[in-house]
Order: sequence, then C-alpha cells, then structure tokens
Amino acid sequence: MRTVNVVLVALGVLLVLVGQTADAEVAQQQFLAPATGATSEARLAATVVPETVAPIGIRAVVPAGIHAVDPDVPAEALTDVVQQYCTGCHNPARLTGNLSLVDFEVERAPEMAETAEKMIQKLRAGMMPPQGRPRPAGDTLMMLVEDLERRIDAVALTNPNPGSRTFQRLTRAEYAAAIRDLLGLEIDVAAFLPLDTKSANFDNIADVQTPSATVMEGYLRAAGQISRIALGDAEAEPNSTQYRIPRTASQKDWVEGAPFGTRGGVSVIHNFPADGKYVFQIEPYAHPEGQVFGQTIGTEQMEVSIDGSRVALVTIDRWMRESEPTSLRILTDSIYVRAGPKRVSAAFVRRFEGEVDDLIRPIDHTLADGQIGIGQGITTLPHLQRLTILGPYEVTGISDTPTRSLVFSCRPTSPGEARPCAESIIARVATQAYRGPLDENDLRGLMGFYDEAAVDGGFEGGVRMALQAILASPHFLFRIEEIPAGAIPGEVHRISDVDLASRLSFFIWGAPPDQELIELAGRAQLSDPGELERQASRMLADPRAEEALATRFGAQWLRLQDLEELKPDALSYPYFDDTLAESMVRETELLFSYIIGENRSILELLTADYTFVNERL
Repeated sequence: MRTVNVVLVALGVLLVLVGQTADAEVAQQQFLAPATGATSEARLAATVVPETVAPIGIRAVVPAGIHAVDPDVPAEALTDVVQQYCTGCHNPARLTGNLSLVDFEVERAPEMAETAEKMIQKLRAGMMPPQGRPRPAGDTLMMLVEDLERRIDAVALTNPNPGSRTFQRLTRAEYAAAIRDLLGLEIDVAAFLPLDTKSANFDNIADVQTPSATVMEGYLRAAGQISRIALGDAEAEPNSTQYRIPRTASQKDWVEGAPFGTRGGVSVIHNFPADGKYVFQIEPYAHPEGQVFGQTIGTEQMEVSIDGSRVALVTIDRWMRESEPTSLRILTDSIYVRAGPKRVSAAFVRRFEGEVDDLIRPIDHTLADGQIGIGQGITTLPHLQRLTILGPYEVTGISDTPTRSLVFSCRPTSPGEARPCAESIIARVATQAYRGPLDENDLRGLMGFYDEAAVDGGFEGGVRMALQAILASPHFLFRIEEIPAGAIPGEVHRISDVDLASRLSFFIWGAPPDQELIELAGRAQLSDPGELERQASRMLADPRAEEALATRFGAQWLRLQDLEELKPDALSYPYFDDTLAESMVRETELLFSYIIGENRSILELLTADYTFVNERL
C-alpha cells in the first residue's frame, strides 16, 4: 500500500500520543509497530484519525478504499484456516504465547480486537505459522489478514473510541517552547523543573504527569525569575550562574555557536538582567595532584566573546596549580554588558596542529582524565571545566531588549494612560499564554495584580507582576480541556476548537498555537474539515514542524536519548566522546526531519542511501 501520508501521520498520532490513557497507548503501539496493518493508510485512518477527530468532521482525509468486509470471502472459511493451522499451538492446553484461538471467529474479530491485532502483527511479519509447521497454500494468510483488518477498520470508522483524557501539564520541552514563543527567551528549563516522567518512552502522556509539590514549586519559581529576566531588573543583585562542561566533551573540535578559529570550550545563551558590569570566571580541569590538565601542550589562551565579539582573552599557564593563591580560577576584568539574552562563548584559540618536537599534537581523544595521556610522547589538551558569569555590578539601567519590545506594545505618556496601556498589554499576552480567548474575570484578576504592584513599582513593576501571575496561572501551565455542556461523561464528544488548536500545535510544533490558530478557534472555524486540512498543511510546511517532530516525537520514538547513557570502552573506542554522540543524534534527527519535510516513506529510516553528516561524522 501507499506510504502513510505525513498529514495523516500528524493528525493521527497527535490525537493518540498526546495525553491519552492506557487505551490510547495501545493504539499508539499499533501505529509504531511497522509490521502491523497499522502502517497502511486504511489502518491509520480507521484506528487513529476517527477516534477523536471523526466527531468534528475530518472524515474527508480518510483515503478511498475503506469499505465493508468483502462478501466473496466467507468468514467461516477463514475461521477454519485459523482452527486448522493455529490452534495446534494456541489452545488452552499449550497456550503458546499466552494465547488461545480455539474460540476465535473471524466474523467476531471486532469483538476480539486485541487478539485480532496480535494475529495481524504476527501474520504480516511472516512469523506465523512458525518454520517447520504446515502453512496454507497461496495467498490464504494474506486474505485472512486483510479480512481481519477490514472488519476492525469498518467498526472503528463507525464507532470511534478515543479513550478518556485527563488534564495535562506542560512538559519541560513544552514549557521552554511556550516561553520562547511568548517572550522570545531561551531558558534553561532544567534549572526550574524536574525530569518528566515517561510512559512508553514518551514524556507527554498525561496519565503519568503527576503535578507533584516539586513540580509546582518549580513552576512558581520559574514564573518569578522569568518575569524579571524578560523585562529586566534595575534592582538586580549580583549573582552567579555556572555552565559546566562534561569531562568527556571534546576540546579539539569547534563548538557550535562559538567564534570560528576556536576549539572546545562552551557556547551558551545567557540572559543578562540589567545593564552593568559582569565578570567571567574560567576554570579548567586539573589532575588529582592539583596541576592543570594538559600541561604538556604549554601555555594556552581562551577568548571570551559576547555575540561573536571578543571581550576578553585569558591565559592558561601550564604550571598553574590549585595550591597557588590564585588557584585555577581565572577572572576577567569587569566587562560592561547591556541587558537581554546574549550568546556567551569561552573557547580555546585554535593554533597550529601537527608534529612538533616529536610530540603528536594534539591527540584526537581529549578525555580529561588525569590518569591517562600524561606519558612521554603524548600531547594532552587543557579542558574547560566550567564558565561562571558573575554580576551585575554598578547597574546603570535596563536597555530596550527584544523581549521588552515584544511585551511593551504601548508606552504611557501620562499617568492617565498607564492603566489602559497596561490592560491592553496584559490582555494580549494572557490571550497568547492561555492559548484561547481571555475571560473577563481572568483579566480582572490580572489587573488586580497590576494595580497592587504599580503602587510601588510603577507601570513596569505592575506589568511585571501581572506577567508573573500569567506564568503561574493554571491556564498557562495546564492543558485542561473543558467538557461541553450536555456531554455524557465517558462517551465520545466533540472537543472544542480551542482544545483542538492546542492539540494540533503541541504535536506538530511542540509549542502553543500561534495567533492564526487562536483566532480561528475563537470563531469556532478550526474544526471545519477544509479549514483544518489547510491549517495542518500550513503547520507542516513551517520549519518548526520538521524540527519539533524530529527532536520530540522522532527522537523519543527511536529512543535517541539512550545515547546519553552509552559509554563504550575508551580503549576499544578511543574516538567516542559526548561531541560525537551529539552528532550521531543530530544526524538521525535531520534524517527524520527531511523525511517529514519531503513527505517521503518512513521506511527510509531503514533503507535510505543518503544521510546528514558534519565534519566529525
């Protein structure tokens, strides 16, 4: 059959993967198993799309060819095939595979759907009957498979069962994406939220997302800090932020984001809270005895750059020791930096590479281990252990950052204009943050926060407090779907356009809906089949879709995060390090992204004669 169309994949998996119960997880596994009938358009459309989307009229995307069971194939004859070739092993006495087919009837396949799905999977894979056992002649087994599929599909089309759905909180990745879309900020979400609980290797299954006290404390702490970072803080106290580099990270290769002509080190996005002076502290790795690691290479230089421009150059002397008064912590002079997010890099200046003084310089494997690589004839490289940013000192104010420009869409020119201006800002931001139309009561509550904080903090202080309240609101943190009036609990019902917009965007983009989706949902137009198909096509054509589907759904489906736990033997695989592992993950993500973007066969994950590599790979 034809390869599954990407639009069907997006719409289908979206409504199974995101926030489903155990019933939905079964459907998800059906989709993920390439050997089952679930890989055909008929299977996907019949068992996935109608479950939640059918009630809103998306049957237009169900491909042609879905029809009732072929009357030319007697169900009794196919049942006889099962009894003759399967029950020898699958009976109550032997119970092979914990399965008995003695009472199985093809005509009743929809009533025994779980058993039928197991049969389809094994028969499609050619695993049953096993080698050495009698098999029916010709296409009999394929006729049985297709008959079972048609019967299950026909029932699924007319009786969709999406399962129940509990409320769902934003995961780490979704929270970071929501902040990025709302405020244009890149945040280190790991500093606020614990790891997400996973089910079937996916982190967005609602049933396991327990809103623990730790999670809620993290959300509240994040709301306060992010609101200050977003709008700046002229009263910010000096603080320190550390960025640690793993000892297994390569110091030989260029780090993405760092200036060209450098190697190793670290490159991060750092949010400076205010205009003022900052100090950058460099700390290299050291041997257990105390001397700096990599002393055989001699004196090295590291440059500190902000947005690609060098602001400091420090020297790492080969004779530095932790026992010295200055230890291994190297401080730059105070550097004036304006508020806002900046890319900060600390990297080694790349120098000549080759054979010098009979020493091989540098070795490819740059593991920062004080017990290896220190013998005669081997040149070891210094390793950056951590970069610490200290400040601000001597604060002079807050510059107009991109985030401030995004938030402050108006500026009051007189005291009488302050509150109306603030109300328009808060209403706009809250509408986007809450992913739907703003209720008057909600706006009134947010303006209460503004009024209270504006007494001492003025216009900006009031807006900052309202923003903090928005980021701490359940409307932002949780994806709560309202049950429409008149709906019977436990029965299938039409989901609202607002909820549909969130389901679409969080799966396809891994982020909240944009303004166009919110407006369509507010007018109850998104559920129109034609409009829904247009929006799905628009979203899939957006670069955010390729990236999100690859780094979120694709990466978790393929368990790419397991590479983080892979630590092969250093002697057998001396060139493996964290940098190579990251490149391997990115190679697979780019391949998945290309397949989605070009609407190619998902089987090319296994059969593609092309790939995506960087210099290291």
